[in-house]
Amino acid sequence: MPEVIFNGPAGRIEGRYHHNKAPGAPIAIILHPHPQFGGTMNNPIVHQLYYAYAERGFSVLRFNFRGVGRSQGLFENGAGELSDAASALDWLQALNKEARVCWIAGVSFGAWISMQLLMRRPEISGFISIAPLAKHYDFSFLAPCPASGLFVNGERDSVTSPEAVNGLVTKLKTQRGITIEHKLIPGANHFFQDKIDDLVGVCGDYLDRRLALES
Repeated sequence: MPEVIFNGPAGRIEGRYHHNKAPGAPIAIILHPHPQFGGTMNNPIVHQLYYAYAERGFSVLRFNFRGVGRSQGLFENGAGELSDAASALDWLQALNKEARVCWIAGVSFGAWISMQLLMRRPEISGFISIAPLAKHYDFSFLAPCPASGLFVNGERDSVTSPEAVNGLVTKLKTQRGITIEHKLIPGANHFFQDKIDDLVGVCGDYLDRRLALES
């Protein structure tokens, strides 16, 4: 789990990177929750997802948005963080030029940023969106959603209601050419307190099925 520093639009970005030496290994980046509410790349969900991807043969990167940890810059409420994510993907791709498969995952605020990057980068072929803030942010830019993926949220999420997430997923499921899956974790709140193992299990199962289909 080596520490890495790479250049972003607002200065240096701090990350953790696992490299898979296999030729053509898939790549993934993971985006953390809201920086102004304690979100960092060391968030327990981000941390567990990082290892879930690594265990499945990915070269995977998690990083701190601008103004978090040792990443330079100041919070920009979305635009700057999207630029950070694009720089992170550029850095990851430069190290893995032979990668044929690219995934993105995001948690809460990071889910919103990840879906925006998905719209801008056609090479991203799969996503996992955890506790997306469907009540707080506009997801109408997903028209159409360019890749198949998984949405996961908690049954007892008081930050963004399950109804709001379900509405987003229902809208996306009407699109042709992609498959959107949706899992509701029973008893889980927005932070998946005491339910992170259940969450990671659902995400791991989805990854396994997608990778098996695409191998």
